[in-house]
Amino acid sequence: METTPLNPWFSMWLHPRRTIRQIVATNPDRLVLLLAAVGGIAEAFANAESKSTGDKESLMSILLISLILGPIGGIVGLWVGGSLLHWTGGWIGGQAGSRRIRTALAWSQVPSIWSLLLWIPAILLFGAELFTKATPVIDASALLSGLYFGFSFCSVVIGVWSFVVFLHSLGEVQGFSAWKALGNTMLAVLAILIPLFAIIGTMIWISRI
Repeated sequence: METTPLNPWFSMWLHPRRTIRQIVATNPDRLVLLLAAVGGIAEAFANAESKSTGDKESLMSILLISLILGPIGGIVGLWVGGSLLHWTGGWIGGQAGSRRIRTALAWSQVPSIWSLLLWIPAILLFGAELFTKATPVIDASALLSGLYFGFSFCSVVIGVWSFVVFLHSLGEVQGFSAWKALGNTMLAVLAILIPLFAIIGTMIWISRI
């Protein structure tokens, strides 16, 4: 029985496994680089907000850096993350090559990309205070405070759900459950952190000799 094709821009939210299965079966390279680039912009905005980058940089600088370096970081992260997840996933029985993992990584960015529709009005409403610790203008207005709380709440929910979508997407291509996909992800993170800490520790030890 023939089923109706899913629209991945919507189905990724609630049916990531079926959606990734469909994309991998039809065209695993579909929009992968574009999704990684646009997702990188959303990630750059989120990082600038969480790190209060506005305390050091102007709003225009944050926007330019996010719009220029965000896509580059997104694409680099796609290739590095795909390779690491393929490598560490192989330790626990992962079935996917780097290409299919990149497909899962890119398309799991869909919720984050949709979140850009929140960032545009938020930047217009809150300006530089969206990226600073102190928010005197927002605090002085009950309306702005309420809108800011709503934006922050939606951002957190979308961020958490994006991670859930990623785990199911990775699990689908690897032949894993979402929990095992989490283990795959943690191994990939450790594969970066352990050598990094070893290098830092060695440098500290050498400096004390």
